[in-house]
Amino acid sequence: MNMAMKRSFCNPNAIKDETLHLLLLRRQNLPVVAEKSFPFYSYLILNDNDNKKKSPPLRIRAAAEEGNSTINVTRTSDVKGSGTTARGRRLLKIREEKRKREFDRLQNYPAWAKVLENACKDDEELRAVLGDSIGDPELMRKRVEERVRKKGRDFHKQKTGSVLSFKVSFRDFNPLDSYIWFELYGAPSDREVDLIGSVIQSWYVMGRLGAFNSSNLQLANSSMEYDPLYDADKSFKVMPSSFHDISDVEFQDNWGRVWVDLGTSDFFSIDVLLNCMTVLSADYLGIQQIVFGGSCMGDWEEGMTNPDYGYKYFKI
Repeated sequence: MNMAMKRSFCNPNAIKDETLHLLLLRRQNLPVVAEKSFPFYSYLILNDNDNKKKSPPLRIRAAAEEGNSTINVTRTSDVKGSGTTARGRRLLKIREEKRKREFDRLQNYPAWAKVLENACKDDEELRAVLGDSIGDPELMRKRVEERVRKKGRDFHKQKTGSVLSFKVSFRDFNPLDSYIWFELYGAPSDREVDLIGSVIQSWYVMGRLGAFNSSNLQLANSSMEYDPLYDADKSFKVMPSSFHDISDVEFQDNWGRVWVDLGTSDFFSIDVLLNCMTVLSADYLGIQQIVFGGSCMGDWEEGMTNPDYGYKYFKI
């Protein structure tokens, strides 16, 4: 054993001094002579080239057990993990559940609801009708049904009548005690009931005031090229004619009726009514036929006044 080894065993600090001396020589790129002479601590000499290639980080874990301290040194490369955190896994699970719910919603979503949603992009009125019900098919259905019941089926056109003329027929019509029947193309909305009822109400008011009196038609065949003459005394002496009575306008599904007693009014009052109904049918609601007389038309059920079964009426 050489003197360096003896000195290292005799003096514990000798190892430290020799190690520092060799490190200093290495950093100054000086030849190291005593490196082979000190095998006991030569392994502590660090090679700068190797140090650049390999510099493994250390993880030191201190654990105290029963008053004794132990130090465990492991390489980070030896520790294997899942690569994710608990929070990341929770977020991933939430995203998967959301994706699944969205997939189920799209697969089970009614086609008509998708059509309505797409139509809302270009239709402000439809968008106002649906409101916050978009995404809920049942609520969307209720909103649309309510809108159709109140204002009719058309969302865009102001002119909603029929391009076809309606049919007119008479079945044992008694001017003093008969029904006038109206067959529409579908069950009327509240707005359409008001339209028909208002027309018939106006017709009745005019007849009640004696408007349909053929005995006093002084200007019917007069020319308007020159100022015509009107004989007020003659009109005052003419026998008056007026309606006697009328019922409320009733509807069951697409059939409507009104009972009339024309009284002493002349038959051309019917021409006036038909002229009004012609324009009403063409521009607003569409009428298939008008029948004067008859006790029952279509599937009319006498005495049925339940609104849940399609009964509606207009008070005259």
